Amino acid sequence: MLFESQLHDLHSLFPWVVLRKEKQAIRALVEQKRRIYPKAQAKADSEAIISRLEQLACFRNAQTIMIYYPIHNEVDLRPLLHRYEGQKTFILPVTHRHSIEPRQYLGEQMMQKGRYSVPEPQTATFKGKIDLILVPGVVFDLQCNRIGRGGGFYDRFLKKHKRIMQLGVAYDFQVKNRDIPHSLFDKPVNGVITPTQSIGL
Repeated sequence: MLFESQLHDLHSLFPWVVLRKEKQAIRALVEQKRRIYPKAQAKADSEAIISRLEQLACFRNAQTIMIYYPIHNEVDLRPLLHRYEGQKTFILPVTHRHSIEPRQYLGEQMMQKGRYSVPEPQTATFKGKIDLILVPGVVFDLQCNRIGRGGGFYDRFLKKHKRIMQLGVAYDFQVKNRDIPHSLFDKPVNGVITPTQSIGL
């Protein structure tokens, strides 16, 4: 068994290991709660988040918006696809081994299950200008730091598109009042929208 001083030395020598473990622990707890969150409440909360988004100038002024296909009881933004059909262009992510490829949503008939069985558009890579990215996450804090699903896909994509407005969406219980573990290399989003709060905006 390691003595306390030895553990402290390990923390000092390998801070990224400790950070990763802390993130994993928080992610596991909140993901479990999200998966068992009542479906009716999740639907009501998702509609409340959409209503808050619709009040924001950055949403109203955006012509092209990147959203995501919800899995495991995530906030569901899909009503936007139908509500603004013909008014706004929507982009969905397609995940590859180390990256996200943005593709335009052109209807459910053009969707097919891809990596992790998540439906993906069977369209060409979108090369136009994206005005707003709506970002999923497992946990956020009041400084808009984010813990994602763990694959790092969004982390890399958001860093490459840091000039684009990036808003996280989450249920209220996914936002922590204390700072969540993050490093200098983790980029916070510009704001977080919950059913009851617009954080950072």
